[in-house]
Amino acid sequence: MSLKDTYTLSNGVEIPVVGFGTWQTPDGDVAESSVLAALNAGYRHIDTAAVYGNEASVGRAIAKSGVPREEIFLTTKLWNDAHSYEGAKKALEESMTKLGVDYLDLYLIHWPNPAAVRDSWQEANAEAWRAMEEAVEAGKIRAIGISNFLPHHLDELLKTAKIKPVVNQIYLNPSDAQEAVVAHNKKHDILSEAYSPLGTGKIFSVPELQTMADKYKKTVAQIVLRWSLQHGFLPLPKSVTESRIIENGQLFDFELSSEDMQAIDRLKGAAGEAPDPDTKAF
Repeated sequence: MSLKDTYTLSNGVEIPVVGFGTWQTPDGDVAESSVLAALNAGYRHIDTAAVYGNEASVGRAIAKSGVPREEIFLTTKLWNDAHSYEGAKKALEESMTKLGVDYLDLYLIHWPNPAAVRDSWQEANAEAWRAMEEAVEAGKIRAIGISNFLPHHLDELLKTAKIKPVVNQIYLNPSDAQEAVVAHNKKHDILSEAYSPLGTGKIFSVPELQTMADKYKKTVAQIVLRWSLQHGFLPLPKSVTESRIIENGQLFDFELSSEDMQAIDRLKGAAGEAPDPDTKAF
C-alpha cells in the first residue's frame, strides 16, 4: 500500500486511505507551504473546511503543485452559519471560489447541531443536505458526507436524504475510538474518517505508545496512524513541519500485531475524548 491507495466509498468514488489535515493551520504561507509539502511527499487527499479560514491558501498550493486536479481528492465542509438550503448553496460556491476549483471531491456538513439552530437542527440539516444533493446532481460535488454526527443525528438525516452520506469525519484516536459511532457508520456503509488522529498532540505523552514505537523502530505518530489504518479508518494527520509530514505518510512498511492493536485499544481516555455536538456553544 501507499498514500495513493484508496478505499472505495459506497457510491463507488475512490478516496485515498490517508488524508492531509489542515485544521489549526494558519492561512497564508504556512498553510500553502504545508499543503505543497504534503503533495510533494505523495499525499493525494487534502482536507480543509470553511471555518479553518485557509481554503484560499490550500487552493494556491494545489495550483502550484503541478499535480493534476483529477489526481487530488479535495474535501471541504459547510460551517454552522449556513445550515439552510440557500445558505448551503452560497457557502458551497464561496468555498469553491476560494479553493479555485470547479468541483469538490467531498463536501461535509461540519457539525450536526449548531447552537444557532439547536431547536430545529433536524430541519436545518435536511435543508442543507438537499442543497448538497442538488450540487451532486449538477456535477459540482462527487460525494457528500457528514462530520461529528452521532447516531441520532445520522438517523434523522436519513429520514429525508435521497443520497446517503458516504463519510462521517469524527474525532477518532486510541484515546477515544467512539465504538458506538463507528459501529453505526459501518451499519450504514459509511467510512469513518479520523480527525485529530494524534489527539491534537496529546497522544505523544502516553508512555505505552513510546514503548511500542521503540519496539517497531517507528515514531509514536506512525504507530497511532497505523492503528487507525488497521481498524479500517481513514486518518487525517496534520503537521506544518515537512519532516513530520513525510514521516506521517510512511505507514506501509510495517504492521502492528493483533496483541499490540488490542493494547492500543485499551488506552481509552489517555489523551482526551470526542466533543459532544449537542452541548457545544457554537
